[in-house]
Amino acid sequence: MSAAAERRIPSLDGLRAISITLVLVSHLAGTRNFPLSATTGNFLGLGEFGVIVFFVISGFLITGLLLDELARTDRIRLGRFYFRRTLRIFPPYYMLIAVLAVAGAAGVIQLAPHDVARTMTYTSNYYAGRSWFVGHTWSLSVEEQFYLLWPAVLLLAGTRRAFVIAGAVVLLAPVVRVGEWELLRSFGDGVGHRFETIVDAIAMGCLLAGLRPYLHGTTWYPRLLASPLFIIVPVTAVVANLTHDHPLVVFGAALTIMNLAIALSIDWAVTFPEGRVGRLLNTAPLVFVGWLSYSLYLWQQPFLNRSSQSALAAFPLNILIVAFLALASYLLVERPALRLRRTLERGRTRSAAPAPSPLDARAGLAADAMLVPQPATSKARSMPGPPVPVE
Repeated sequence: MSAAAERRIPSLDGLRAISITLVLVSHLAGTRNFPLSATTGNFLGLGEFGVIVFFVISGFLITGLLLDELARTDRIRLGRFYFRRTLRIFPPYYMLIAVLAVAGAAGVIQLAPHDVARTMTYTSNYYAGRSWFVGHTWSLSVEEQFYLLWPAVLLLAGTRRAFVIAGAVVLLAPVVRVGEWELLRSFGDGVGHRFETIVDAIAMGCLLAGLRPYLHGTTWYPRLLASPLFIIVPVTAVVANLTHDHPLVVFGAALTIMNLAIALSIDWAVTFPEGRVGRLLNTAPLVFVGWLSYSLYLWQQPFLNRSSQSALAAFPLNILIVAFLALASYLLVERPALRLRRTLERGRTRSAAPAPSPLDARAGLAADAMLVPQPATSKARSMPGPPVPVE
């Protein structure tokens, strides 16, 4: 296994691959020549289920990195965090927006009046009138809003109070969703997309990262993970997702149940990478799709459009185009941006260390998706603790 591979959290790339596959199948449903109908696709609700998995993974991953940096340096470097996230996220995202803006200006596609402005500012989750072509950017807006807020919460509140806040978010989000649905019907379409109505999925991942050392130190939690009956947990997530056509049920309870079940399933997959499911999640094809998941998510939306009569939106040409553009984005935009990031960081390391800013205190921060896993075993008593994040 390569050094790079050893630094990654086991199973997470495979889980990302499954998540993006759910989104792709959901959007392929109903496109010409695809065997799954739009009706079946809508009933299954695979797309938003996949996005929820992404959200929980994001909260778990970023928080684990924050806590590791806190333990190692007792400092927070907000500038470094945003520098790293900028070069990881912005280049492929703004490349997509630029291409769509040019296509819209040329009349090739029809964008909504505020699509470009909203996507450029990561506020499309508060713009219900967005066109199909940028419809998926709502989730990227939620992620970016999380990146802006969560490090500051850890910095200002401290870790203990920060996790109390995350727990409060998980408990209050159903109330907010039901309240907005019942009292603000004109904004009902945005429930589940606006930050305050979906952030509990990310908060659940944050809580998993924060509570995992304690949970793995108990006797009951390792037994739960190791039990054959644990299969009930992911099945519960799938069943809860099937309630999406019943707003009060899904907004009031099912989303919370789904978030919890997904978080537990993620911990199970990370803890047992050597089991049959773990080996599958860590196979080279799934890991590769996991690496491509961000670019796949960016480029799938314009071409997986069941309302389009264009030949480019017909299966299988549409998915081949998406795969080609995602690979091109990964190779020509994402990887060069990450190489640039490493080069600039090496340059900064060689230069004289700057004086600490007032923000460089009492919290720690890292921003890459790389962790060193400890060996896992299928025996509950020798279950490993949380992976150790590194940069």
